[in-house]
Amino acid sequence: MAAAAAAVRGGMLYPRESPSRELKELGGIWSFRADFSPGRDAGFEQRWYRQPLRQTGPVIDMPVPASFNDITQDPHLENYIGWVWYEKEVLIPQRWLQDDLSTRVVLRFGSAHYYSIVWVNGVQVVEHEGGHLPFEADISRIVQRSPGVLCRITVALNNTLTPHTLPPGSIQYMNDRTRYPKNYFVQNTRFDFFNYAGIHRPVVLYTTPSVYIDDITVTTTSSESVAMVRYQISVVGSELYSLSLSLRDQEGKVVATGDGPSGELKVPNPNLWWPYLMHENPGYRYFLEVKMQAQASGVPQEDIYTLPVGIRTVHVTSTQFLINGKPFYFHGVNKHEDADIRGKGLDWALIVKDFNLLRWLGANSFRTSHYPYAEEIMDLCDTYGIVVIDECPGVGIKMPESFGNKSLQHHLVVMEELIRRDKNRPSVVMWSVANEPASELPPAAYYFKTLIAHTKALDPSRPVTFVSDTNYAVDHGAPYVDVICVNSYFSWYHDPGHLEVIPLQLTAQFENWYKTYQKPIIQSEYGADSIPGLHSDPPAMFSEEYQKAMLKEYHSVFDKKRKEYVIGELIWNFADFMTDQGTTRVLGNKKGIFTRQRQPKSAAFVLRERYWKIANESSCVPPIINHSAHSTSSMGLLTT
Repeated sequence: MAAAAAAVRGGMLYPRESPSRELKELGGIWSFRADFSPGRDAGFEQRWYRQPLRQTGPVIDMPVPASFNDITQDPHLENYIGWVWYEKEVLIPQRWLQDDLSTRVVLRFGSAHYYSIVWVNGVQVVEHEGGHLPFEADISRIVQRSPGVLCRITVALNNTLTPHTLPPGSIQYMNDRTRYPKNYFVQNTRFDFFNYAGIHRPVVLYTTPSVYIDDITVTTTSSESVAMVRYQISVVGSELYSLSLSLRDQEGKVVATGDGPSGELKVPNPNLWWPYLMHENPGYRYFLEVKMQAQASGVPQEDIYTLPVGIRTVHVTSTQFLINGKPFYFHGVNKHEDADIRGKGLDWALIVKDFNLLRWLGANSFRTSHYPYAEEIMDLCDTYGIVVIDECPGVGIKMPESFGNKSLQHHLVVMEELIRRDKNRPSVVMWSVANEPASELPPAAYYFKTLIAHTKALDPSRPVTFVSDTNYAVDHGAPYVDVICVNSYFSWYHDPGHLEVIPLQLTAQFENWYKTYQKPIIQSEYGADSIPGLHSDPPAMFSEEYQKAMLKEYHSVFDKKRKEYVIGELIWNFADFMTDQGTTRVLGNKKGIFTRQRQPKSAAFVLRERYWKIANESSCVPPIINHSAHSTSSMGLLTT
C-alpha cells in the first residue's frame, strides 16, 4: 500500500502482543495539575518532574484517555490554555527487568494535545510536537536501574497553538486594564471545533527483545488469479539476523512464505480487500507473521510481529476512483472525535456505536476531519471495509505567516508521521494534506506543490488531495492534487434560507472545477444546522425540515453529476459536536444528522434511504435491508 517514510527516524508499529512481546496498559486515573501561574511556567521553574506531583501542590484525579476540559466543574479548566501536568506511578513486571541485555521496555502514547514532554523517574525521555499521532521512548535503562521500585511517569502538556503549529492559532493579549483582568489572554483559532486537550489515546508500556523488528512496509498488486504482496522490513539492534515470513488467511492457512528483509509473496486466487457494500465479504485481511532470529552478546533472540494485510489497489482517472479496478463512489460522512464529558478521549463504547450507525446508514466511507483518528478506529475501518480519506491536522491555515518555511517544515514532518503510522492500512485510499486553507494566497502555490510532492514521494501508491472552499479560479493548490475535494454550503452560509439557489450554484460549482482541472470531484462537505425537535413547514433554517430539504436539493444535482465525474458525497456532519462559544453556535455545531448523543434526526433517514439505494444500484451484493423502513430496529440485519 505505501512506500516507506524515510525522513522520520524509526518505525511506529502498533503495539501488539506476541510470543516475544508483552503489553501493559496504563489507562485509568492519573494525577493532574494545571499550571495557573501567570507565565504558565511554574512547573518548569520548580521542576515538578523531579518529585511526585502531589508534593508540588494540589492535584486532582484525571481519567486517561480523555480530554481534561469537561471533567470538572471548573470553567477555568474548561477553557485553559498553557501547560498541564499528568503523572502515573506504575510497577514494572519483574520479568521485564531480570535481563537488561535482552529486554527492551518502551513507553508509548497514542496521542497527546499538543506539545508533550515526558519524564520517567525525573529523567526526560521524549519530546513531541503535535497532537493526533503516536510517539514513544525506550526507557529500558531507566527502569532497569531500580527493579521493584515504582516507575513514575510525568507528562507536561501544552495546548497553545501558534501560527506555525498544526492546526495553527494565535495568542491575543488583552492589555486594556479597564476591560480585562491583568495577564488576560485568549487563544484564537480559525477552525470550528472545540480545542480539546489532554492525553487522548492509550498509554502503554510494551516490550521487545533488544534486537527487534522496527518497521514493516507492505504494498500490494493483484489480478484476478494472483496477487503480489511486496514487503520491506527493518531490524534494529544487530546486523546479524534472519527473517522468515508467513502469510495466513483468515482460517489460519499459510498461503505464502518468504524470507529476508525485502521481497514479495505470491498469493494465488487472492481474497481482495473490498469496501463495505461493494462485496459480500468486505474488509478481508490476511495476517503477515514476521519472525526474526538474531544473536546479541552471544545470546539468541527471537522477535515475532503479526501485521494485518489487505490486498487491494487504488487508481484515479479523470472521471473515476477505482478500487481493485472497479468504480467506487464515496457515499459517506465527515466525523469528529467528540463526545460528552470525554471530549476527544478514546472511548470503545462510542467507537463501536459509531460504526454500527455508519453501517445502519449505508455509509461506505468517511474523512478523518480534521486530523488523524485513533489507530483503534482505523483498525475497525480495515476490518469492516470502511474507506478512509486520511487527513492530517492541517485545518485553519488562514494566516499568511502559516505558509512560511517554518510552518511548511513542520507540515512535512507531520505527513511523514501520519504515513509512517497508516501506510499499511487498506482502508486508507487517499491522503488529505489540509482542510479549507487560504489557498487563494500566492504563497500557497509553493507550499502545496512542495507538500504534495513530499507526500507522493513518501507514498506513491495513493492519491493525494486537500479540501478546498476557495473559488476554483484562484486556488493555487488545486493544480497539484489528484482528486478535487470541495466544500460548499449554498443556502446556508451563502444565500441563507434560499434553497432555490442550490441547483444553479452547485451545478456551476461542479462544471467550473471540472472544466478547469479535468479531475474527479468529491463534494467533501455540505449540510445545514438543525435543532432536534425544531420543526417548520415551509422549511426554515435550523429546523429538521430545512436540513432535509437542503440535502434533497444537493442530492438531485449529485445524481446528475455522478454519471459524469462526481465520485463522492460526504455529509457534514455525522454527529453534532462541540465548538467554541459564539453567537452562531448553540452548545456547538448542530449540522450532525445524529445528535451528539448519537440519536437520529430526520435527515439521518433521508441519507439512509439514499445511501442504501446507491449501494444496491452499484453493487453485486443482494439487497439486505428494507430501504423504506424508518425504524432503527433493522440494524441487526447489517451483520450479514
